[in-house]
Amino acid sequence: MRTLCRITCRSLALITAFSLFVISASAAEPEQKTTPPAAAKGDALSQGPVAQVNGSDVSAVELKRARKILKSGQSDAQLSADEQKELDKRLVDQLVSAELLYQSARKLEIKDLDKQVDAKMTQARGRFANEADFAKAINDLDMSEKDLREYTKRDVIIANFVTKAIVSKITVSEEESRKFYDQNIDKFRQDEKVRASHILCGVDAKASAKEKKKAREKAEKLRKELAAGADFAKLAKENSSCPSSKQGGDLGFFGRGQMVPPFEQAAFALKPGEISDVVETPFGYHIIKLTERTKAETVPFGIARSKIEEHLKNLKVNAALGDLVTELRKTAKIEILLK
Repeated sequence: MRTLCRITCRSLALITAFSLFVISASAAEPEQKTTPPAAAKGDALSQGPVAQVNGSDVSAVELKRARKILKSGQSDAQLSADEQKELDKRLVDQLVSAELLYQSARKLEIKDLDKQVDAKMTQARGRFANEADFAKAINDLDMSEKDLREYTKRDVIIANFVTKAIVSKITVSEEESRKFYDQNIDKFRQDEKVRASHILCGVDAKASAKEKKKAREKAEKLRKELAAGADFAKLAKENSSCPSSKQGGDLGFFGRGQMVPPFEQAAFALKPGEISDVVETPFGYHIIKLTERTKAETVPFGIARSKIEEHLKNLKVNAALGDLVTELRKTAKIEILLK
């Protein structure tokens, strides 16, 4: 279902109210966003329809919701009147496409429709800390919970249609995947990486000589304890001033250029299991233990194949969905009423 949401709502930006609601609920997450900022001052929409599709209205409220979600998390820069007008045209065009899909999709029967709708409503609620926040998010989109449920039903109907009419018929051959792999081999190259843990005796770069000496002496003392057989993770948890102390100093995998030079040079010079001498950086004094190393290599086709197939299938589905909407538009009666 998540893949379908990306296909229908992100790739082709076919916007429905539930899609907008779910995206707004996770606006704090690092998702890709389009970038239309706030509307021009004095801008207003009528309360009537902004388009009609085979006799069904696309309301101004839907356009307002689309505007709101596209502004979510963006700067407060103002659009000119002409820019806002152009943006609204694009949004209405997307809403028309969504309505065309819905009109085709509702012809297919879904036996467990209400059950699927209940599941998506529960999922939406789960994105909020409490019921009050959930209710506020609905209200911010000028919706009632009843409205949200109705649009959720539309989303389920469209997703079901896309699955049966398009996704189920799309295949990606091994030959296609191999061709993509061969033509994009640079995408599958991985640089050398190491995994390391460290103990940091932190001190500010502007600290006095006395403070720096004290921090270094502590690091030297810990290094001697490690040489005598002390447990690295235990010492890190008890002594390191880095947040990684909670994981026993584990920093995970990193490549060249990701750490400050003195730290990187010391880490990459070690062999797995080796512990460095005390290393000074602007953050203080480190003791580094190398735990793993991966060589620079090209990911084999056999390992990359499943992701390549998913990527190519999504491209095909997007193209097929676009073609379908184009065909639906040829026989539809569409009237744009946006002023």
